[in-house]
Amino acid sequence: MEGGMGGRGFGMGRKLGSQDLQLLILKLLAEKPRHGYEIIKELDERSKGFYVPSPGMVYPALTYLEEIGHATVAVHGARKLYSITEPGKEHLTENSAAAEALLTQFGRVGDRMDRVRRAMLDEEAGEEDLGGRHRGGRKELKRALHDLRSALGEKWGASIEEQQRIAAILQRAAAEIHGRDQE
Repeated sequence: MEGGMGGRGFGMGRKLGSQDLQLLILKLLAEKPRHGYEIIKELDERSKGFYVPSPGMVYPALTYLEEIGHATVAVHGARKLYSITEPGKEHLTENSAAAEALLTQFGRVGDRMDRVRRAMLDEEAGEEDLGGRHRGGRKELKRALHDLRSALGEKWGASIEEQQRIAAILQRAAAEIHGRDQE
């Protein structure tokens, strides 16, 4: 699995190496035959929206898996149903640790993202006073979160040094928000 993450992690980015995406697709196909759209939705659900591959990533990966004999396709009208082959199962078995690590990481990152969304984007709370907490600043928090996401989006492919610098900034900000002193 050279060239992909091989379960090493997402780092600051959302991009997944093509070989890792192919491995995840094989893992999903091993569970049951799927259409390309179902693969996209399943990765979206498992990562709780953190990783949603585009059709432009998934369909070429499926075509490649078919070309190398790791998947087969059955055409039903305008839709294609993909299934894993024996060679695909063997490849998945050889790389099962990497596939499991990727799926585990999807779950962890998805859980973290879900907590952030719940904490920061609870649209139902509105401006009312809940338990003595005034929600009047919610608009400012949403704007700040939007600005932060935008800034991070520009840095997804940054060097490891830049990622470390950004992580330190975010850790200091989190500590300040929690009201803790920096060491």
